[in-house]
Amino acid sequence: MGDNFISILFLIIGLVIGAVGVFALIIMTGVGVGKKAEKILNDAKREADKHKRDTLLELKEESHKLKLETDKEIKERKSELLQTESRLLEREKSLDKREELLQNRDNALEEKNNNLTLMQSKIQEKEAKMDELLKSEMEKLEGISRFSKEKAREQILDRVEASLANEIAEMIKEREQSAKLECDKKAKTLLVESMQKYADDVATEQTVTTITLPSDEMKGRLIGREGRNIRTIESVTGVDLIIDDTPEAIVISSFDPFRREIAKVTIESLIKDGRIHPARIEEIYDKTCKDMNAKVLEIGNETIQELGLTRIDPELVSLIGKLHFRTSYGQNALKHSMEVSKLCGLMASELGENVVVAKRAGLLHDIGKSIDFELEGSHVEIGVTIAKKYREEETVINAIASHHGDAEAKTVIAWLVQIADTLSAARPGARNDSFENYIQRLEQLESIGNSMDGVEKSYALQAGRELRVMVKPDEVDDLKSFKIARDLKAKIENDMQYPGTIKITVIRETRAQEEAK
Repeated sequence: MGDNFISILFLIIGLVIGAVGVFALIIMTGVGVGKKAEKILNDAKREADKHKRDTLLELKEESHKLKLETDKEIKERKSELLQTESRLLEREKSLDKREELLQNRDNALEEKNNNLTLMQSKIQEKEAKMDELLKSEMEKLEGISRFSKEKAREQILDRVEASLANEIAEMIKEREQSAKLECDKKAKTLLVESMQKYADDVATEQTVTTITLPSDEMKGRLIGREGRNIRTIESVTGVDLIIDDTPEAIVISSFDPFRREIAKVTIESLIKDGRIHPARIEEIYDKTCKDMNAKVLEIGNETIQELGLTRIDPELVSLIGKLHFRTSYGQNALKHSMEVSKLCGLMASELGENVVVAKRAGLLHDIGKSIDFELEGSHVEIGVTIAKKYREEETVINAIASHHGDAEAKTVIAWLVQIADTLSAARPGARNDSFENYIQRLEQLESIGNSMDGVEKSYALQAGRELRVMVKPDEVDDLKSFKIARDLKAKIENDMQYPGTIKITVIRETRAQEEAK
């Protein structure tokens, strides 16, 4: 509407200017045309007035329309405001009601809380009264019986134990005899036959961490000017070198046996080469790493070929080869795993189980030891993770998880792995043990046996693998001797730590002697 008004205004101004121009022209052309110019001017004025009236009329119409639209919009806005106001009033009412309900609920909860507090205090008073009554009754009973509560309890337990000891021992004896009739003979035969079919030397390998030097001068060359050579060796190999006053020797320290072996070979190669400087150290180390990785893979392939196993991932073969550089109590981990694998295969063939799976489970049961110094967790957990990563059978995974009793053995092969693992670790000479620990274990074993009532003398035999207990025949009968054997078993398992198993033999001997004259 504003644009139309401006256009009309310009039109009027143009007409006025045109009329004035015409009038001026008439004046300039002379008086003769004055009347004509006046007429034209009058016509122009009339035309301008007409346009002006039309324009004003249009302006009034536009203004009226605008007013109507504005009134309509105002009415709509008012209605919306009224609706909003009504909704707000309703919401305010609902909030007031909710606030009232919450207030009522708070009051009810406060009342319940008060009631509960009151009831709790009453209950506490009743409990205090009951405790006083029980105490007074107990004192009266103790006064009447002349026994304290603890003494009466001990006397009752002693009588029950004495009356049931023979029955319990007899029941245990019957159960053990029935179980032995079913499995003892077959199990012994199976184990003896398996052990007879496999034999290996008992010499153990240890990872050597001490390097012999040709002379003390070599220590200085290994250290280098301002210690640059030894720093380079420690940084590239990841081990610590201990150079002390020991003549012609240095010690390598590292938790990683494979890294320690690489450092040992690297230093020995540097000593033979004679050129010891940082660049040569890095060159020899890279070459040694390649050679050692190739050697690890070769050892792993030789192992699986000797055991007749196939379809093993190359990375898993490499981990098997790394077991060659890992020891446990002086026992080489790879030799131990091969022994367990062969024993599992022999026992599985006797029982009609899958020999290949049994060998595989026996070989991989300690696979976690190849990298247990790199990851957190026990070698059992790491071994299960490795087996799952390389998609081993569930039987193999369960055998790894259960070979130390951390999980339930679900298959016969898992039990065979436990048996073979115990046989390999417990056989004489398999593991190193200090003389002091050996003597201490024997003394502790004999002291446990002598601590039992009715025992005359105990003897630890077969390097602590067997305990023979001599009992007094006049104090211990046959049934009680079985109970002593079971009590000794429980006490040894709870108080001692030992490899393998300990056989407990309780001997009761009765002699009748007469002298003829």
